[in-house]
Amino acid sequence: MVTAVAARLIASCTPFALVNSETYNGADLSQYKTYRIVTPDDGTLPPGMAMVTYYNIAAAIREQMMERGFTESDSSSLLVNIGLTVQRKIETQPVLPPGYPIYTGPYYNGYYPFFMYPRSYYWNSYYANAQVITGIYKEGVLTMDFVNIKQKLPLYSASVATILENGNSQFRNLKGIAEAVQTLFSRFPVPVLPQYRVSGDRYGD
Repeated sequence: MVTAVAARLIASCTPFALVNSETYNGADLSQYKTYRIVTPDDGTLPPGMAMVTYYNIAAAIREQMMERGFTESDSSSLLVNIGLTVQRKIETQPVLPPGYPIYTGPYYNGYYPFFMYPRSYYWNSYYANAQVITGIYKEGVLTMDFVNIKQKLPLYSASVATILENGNSQFRNLKGIAEAVQTLFSRFPVPVLPQYRVSGDRYGD
């Protein structure tokens, strides 16, 4: 049985599909001027993610943020957290500590993404993505959360998926990572600045 996400991947010219894009708490991300990307010092790399993969994902996020007018700052209250689900058998983090209500999304074939900065520190059970994806089998899922870390307030979340073959993920090569992150930002609520737009190309007019 072909899942809806797999069908979109097959029909499109890219191996990546945006599986959710959601803004929380009425957030206006254009009001933020700075950001910082989660680092291994903030938590733990997801199982299966090498440092080089982390650096490449961070660099691709950094490029997308720059093209939207954001400046990177170690003291920023806007944290970009990264979560990854590589295989169904991967060890994943519980989203909430024991005793909390069961979390409702993003939930991928019985597994949650493993977030570098534990999501339970800021994510309450009443935050639920509008599109909960189930029935995904051989897929890798990259999730990005934007959080006001000083207030522990979720602002935005998006996930992108790709078909995996024999455990090999397109997230592992530089070109694939750049394309995956580009897809991840495709419905980001802050648009690319005019000087970075390319007509009829990756941003589409």
